[in-house]
Amino acid sequence: MGCGWLGLPLAQKLVNEDYIVNGSTTSTDKLEALQKQRINPFLVTLTETSISGSYSQFLTGSDTVIINIPPGLRKKPTKNHVEEIRHFMYEIEKHKIKNVLYISSTSVFENTVNFPVITAKTHPNASSESGKQLIAIEEMLQANSNFKTTILRFGGLFDKTRHPSTFLSGKTNISNPEAPINLIHKTDCIAIISAILNNDFWNVTLNAAHPAHPNKKAYYESYCERHNLPLPKFNSSEDSKGKIIESKIMVQLLNYKFKEVP
Repeated sequence: MGCGWLGLPLAQKLVNEDYIVNGSTTSTDKLEALQKQRINPFLVTLTETSISGSYSQFLTGSDTVIINIPPGLRKKPTKNHVEEIRHFMYEIEKHKIKNVLYISSTSVFENTVNFPVITAKTHPNASSESGKQLIAIEEMLQANSNFKTTILRFGGLFDKTRHPSTFLSGKTNISNPEAPINLIHKTDCIAIISAILNNDFWNVTLNAAHPAHPNKKAYYESYCERHNLPLPKFNSSEDSKGKIIESKIMVQLLNYKFKEVP
């Protein structure tokens, strides 16, 4: 559910692993492109009040649904993303889906001045609206006994074409310079999802971020220097807030080795 920057290459990898993959999009322009990748394309749209499009055909015959839809509150701050997923969850029930993999975010954990180490057993405590909605969705899916749910929380996603340094380059007054980074490459995200599916790891909650956690200022200045980008400027007048995302449970469970270093 959601064939965008992460979902499309994930679907392509699963097709190459001989899965039969249905992929959803909200754009009619993408239907043909999905089909060319041997992904069965379906137009599905979620709103706070309903679900529309070919959602029944999208779900029919599937064992597992991967929900890969960001809350989208930056574009629409008042949106109720929980209700969007609730409508979809009811359809998952009706179509007797066995497994749900929900792609969440480590933003469900609050940043604090003592940089706490966050494990998969740490209770989510976000105060941001986006974080609170993700927590509510996680709890809603896990409470539904009609299917098995695995929650996978990624740190900051990146690849060569989409790196946070390019967004920070040249900017000023950037907060939290001493905060540790928690990044994960798209290649690792896809490989972790594949491992969960291939090994049938359900009813678990996992965090996923690369184990390297240099501080924000040192990391982004170094990256910009290496790539000849204007340096970002940080504000050190206040104590930095952050967290350290630990992925040990995920690494042990999947016997996983990270492929890409931030």
